Amino acid sequence: MKNNLKKIDMNSEFIKRRKQLCNSLIEDSLVIVASSSPKQRNSDADYSYRQDSNFYYLSGYSEPESVLVLSPGSKHEYIMFCRDRDPEREQWDGFRSGQEGAKEVFGADEAYSISKIHSVMPELMQGKKNIYFSMSADNGLSNWIPMWIEDLRKNTRAGVEVPENLVSLDSILHEMRLIKSDKEIEIMRKAGSITCEAHNHAMSSVKPGMFEYQLEAEYLYTFANNGARFPAYNSIVGGGNNSCILHYNENNSELNDGDLVLVDAGCEYDYYASDVTRTFPVGKKFTEEQKLIYEVVLEAHKKSMEEIKPGNPWNKTHDKSVEVITDGLNDLGLLQGNQDYSKFYMHRIGHWLGMDVHDVGNYKRDGEWRDFEPGMVMTIEPGIYILDSLEDVDTKWLGIGIRIEDDVLVTETGFEILTPDSPREISDIENLKA
Repeated sequence: MKNNLKKIDMNSEFIKRRKQLCNSLIEDSLVIVASSSPKQRNSDADYSYRQDSNFYYLSGYSEPESVLVLSPGSKHEYIMFCRDRDPEREQWDGFRSGQEGAKEVFGADEAYSISKIHSVMPELMQGKKNIYFSMSADNGLSNWIPMWIEDLRKNTRAGVEVPENLVSLDSILHEMRLIKSDKEIEIMRKAGSITCEAHNHAMSSVKPGMFEYQLEAEYLYTFANNGARFPAYNSIVGGGNNSCILHYNENNSELNDGDLVLVDAGCEYDYYASDVTRTFPVGKKFTEEQKLIYEVVLEAHKKSMEEIKPGNPWNKTHDKSVEVITDGLNDLGLLQGNQDYSKFYMHRIGHWLGMDVHDVGNYKRDGEWRDFEPGMVMTIEPGIYILDSLEDVDTKWLGIGIRIEDDVLVTETGFEILTPDSPREISDIENLKA
């Protein structure tokens, strides 16, 4: 499969989002969103920088040390604080947009040096009754905003008006991010396509004697080779009993003939995540016991997806997966009657997906599971995990861990699988490995 590496023009999308957000605010309000901070890996080396999702969602701006301000109704409604152009630092660390770039390329009405934020922000806040910011973000604003308000309070006798309310931005912005636009869905299809290509390549190339990290490397190569430089999360590559560890990421064991390998891996493409799991034999074929467990998980995967349609509550997918898996485990003798299934299936069916792999948006409203709406994207990922340490389990089942995961869009009439191009049926997987 050949992936199209052409980026999607998102400028109009960012404008639309800012307008939508501004229209959702209480009157006399100001929005403040800060960039994420670089994170040190060790000594003088940082981790690769990744912009805060909320910040990028509203701006498309990927540089650190930046603050975005929206001031509806003001002369300058969209203001950016950012780093100055600096030839010496750019020689060492890379290009900076500077204030001119913030305006000309990213559409800001006005831009200031980040060095001026503590003097300019109180002026921008003056006369605004409500200050919106993300109270969950670790970006310094929770310390800066009270400081700026205190600066204003010192001048109340001169007629300065101080903001009255600090308001969480998350509830509004996260609901916006939960419903994906056509352009977002297009990007997520690309992310899904690249990830499926990586899974197919891994299925056809795995062989006994490889190490888990070598298989992981095949994924990372395929991601980067298709324009997705980074995984969306730390890849899980678990062979044998390691497949039963939900968040396994040591990825350092040898892969053995006769074992399954569970790979939970997805790329990030243009700031949007894919999240796909496939479970396949290290050798050529599934064993009979592996087939039996796999078919239960596959049936749960199919039946759970059928519950995705507008108007159905979110938990209906999970409840269906529990029903299918419980029935299947009873049929295989791993459960008896109403025994607790959770020692074999201990997680929920999935999660929202978007710019974050576990994306934002509430799962309940007023204590009730929310209904599906067109534009939502979630994962469907049932699994069965039979650790070799479990007691009272026939030894033929021990060490079998299976999960099947795809990314699913809620449409007007039902659902669309955004990751359809990697096989899930046993026969198709074995044919790919032949």
